[in-house]
Amino acid sequence: MQNSLSGIYAQVATSKHWLRFFQRINWQTLGDKIFSAAMQLLIVTVVFIILLRGGRYLVRRSFRHYKVRVGANGRVDTMAALSQNTLSYVLVFFYVYSALTIVGVPVGTLIAGAGIVGLAVGFGAQGFVSDLVNGFFIIMEGQLDVGDSVTIGEITGTVTAVGLRTTQIESSDGTLNYIPNRNITIVRNLSRNAMKITVDIPLANAGDTPQVETIVKDVNAHLADQANSLTAPPQLLGLSTAKLGLSYQVLLTTAPGAQLGMQRLYLTAYVDALSKAGIDLRTDMRNPQ
Repeated sequence: MQNSLSGIYAQVATSKHWLRFFQRINWQTLGDKIFSAAMQLLIVTVVFIILLRGGRYLVRRSFRHYKVRVGANGRVDTMAALSQNTLSYVLVFFYVYSALTIVGVPVGTLIAGAGIVGLAVGFGAQGFVSDLVNGFFIIMEGQLDVGDSVTIGEITGTVTAVGLRTTQIESSDGTLNYIPNRNITIVRNLSRNAMKITVDIPLANAGDTPQVETIVKDVNAHLADQANSLTAPPQLLGLSTAKLGLSYQVLLTTAPGAQLGMQRLYLTAYVDALSKAGIDLRTDMRNPQ
């Protein structure tokens, strides 16, 4: 019985304690603060939505006009998406910062406390940031596009993907190479300008040079209709000496990516025509003594 009375007294005391607590609250002031904070959050939210939608519209419109002038659709679309994402991240950061400040969260103290952790993470993320920055400028400057034939360092192949962190290049043997953008310093793009390649016709001696030139010109005239990838007529360079002996050289100027195909086509036609004419060709590829 005594325990029950003690429990009742304890509950009454607790109830009185909570009652005095609620009575000390200035409900009018609290309501004003909640209403003021809610209105500020509403205004900040409306401003954030307006800035976000307006900024994205301006970015899309700007890059739409830029795409018409440049014509590089893939690169322009990538830059537009990157710009929109960057704008969204910046606006979201300031929105969250403003919202937390309005509700009374000490954002400055939290940022200062997180600064030490951020510093440690920053040292480990230097390579990642370098990849992003370099990838941004690679895309913006149009150094390479998907489908381009390029040489980066010791890797030569066709670009299959260009990202902000890595660039993918497929080699001629099918190997897919992933190159961090921070390692891309010099890009040799083989798909932007007309390419020049030399056809070497191996000759056993120089006595038949006039006849060789005549046959080469006939072959060039015969292949004129087939060689659609040539951007200029073949140029006869004449005799040249090398470690393996004499050769007659012809310079071909082709569209990007077509130089090897044109070289094989013309070399095959030259060799066939010269062989039929009885011109001695050098077949021993060892270094002559």
